[in-house]
Amino acid sequence: MLFRFCFMVVAFCLSLGVSAQAISPSKVTQVVMLGTGTPFNDAQHSGQSVAIVVNGEVYLVDFGPGVARQIDAARQKGFDGFPGNTLRPTFIKTAFLTHLDSDHTMGIADIILTPWVLGRKEPLNLYGPPNTNFLVSNTLKAFDKDISHRMNGAQPANPDGYKVNTTIIREPGVVYKDDYVTVEAFNARHGDWPDGYALGYRFTTPDRVIVVSGDTTYDEKVIENYKGADILIHEVYSMKGLAKRTPDWQKYHQAAHTSTKQLATIGDIIKPQLMVLNHVLYFGTSSTSVDNEFSQYYQGKYVMAQDLDVY
Repeated sequence: MLFRFCFMVVAFCLSLGVSAQAISPSKVTQVVMLGTGTPFNDAQHSGQSVAIVVNGEVYLVDFGPGVARQIDAARQKGFDGFPGNTLRPTFIKTAFLTHLDSDHTMGIADIILTPWVLGRKEPLNLYGPPNTNFLVSNTLKAFDKDISHRMNGAQPANPDGYKVNTTIIREPGVVYKDDYVTVEAFNARHGDWPDGYALGYRFTTPDRVIVVSGDTTYDEKVIENYKGADILIHEVYSMKGLAKRTPDWQKYHQAAHTSTKQLATIGDIIKPQLMVLNHVLYFGTSSTSVDNEFSQYYQGKYVMAQDLDVY
């Protein structure tokens, strides 16, 4: 309880504009929950997106609706103290996509074009499952008149900042590595998406191992990829809420997502330093209700993720 209280204090301090760098438990690696939402239209939870910031470099996982403005909201909450004012849209140069569901991808035009319009000069490097290249190429086609007008009209524009280098992830394993981070992709189990089309990511930084589950149901093969995580960011649904849904929706969600009880079992197996409940499917319940439900099964350290939380 004390640990969870401390993180509530962190979130409260951020809302008052206190520097995240000064209060974060790590000066090397921070996790910023840009958006914690689901397909449900919830003004309190923006589109799904997580920023992992390592020594001033930003690595984005997923890009739900409004991602660029959430990046600026996080900056205003205290991230302008990072080297080079790192957490700005123009600094988003490396991104990873877990899967192609729209609540994780609708910000694609936002992360391609908004940083370019604001001055990004380098192409975006994007890693994702098969068909990510189709998503990118057709987004650029949809905005070709906008791009052409900015490039050829009176507005100053550089020739490279809107471009995207897309890497399709075809096999689990290391998909990215630089001086600060090694990123491994693994198969998640998200309903009837085929193998390779739903992914989770494991980030190894100089001082932390951070795992982002993506959308997944309980699966022992998936859980193997969580072992050794300091921070496990995992999706979850309310069993109480799901019980109110129709049988067809219950069947779907049970095959595609992870219940509070199942996530507690995962926590008991993995024993992360911190479990972050993300992408919470409330189904008409509340954060307090899901918190109470989860705490019945799990005694480890955890937090219910809210937009702009920092760990």
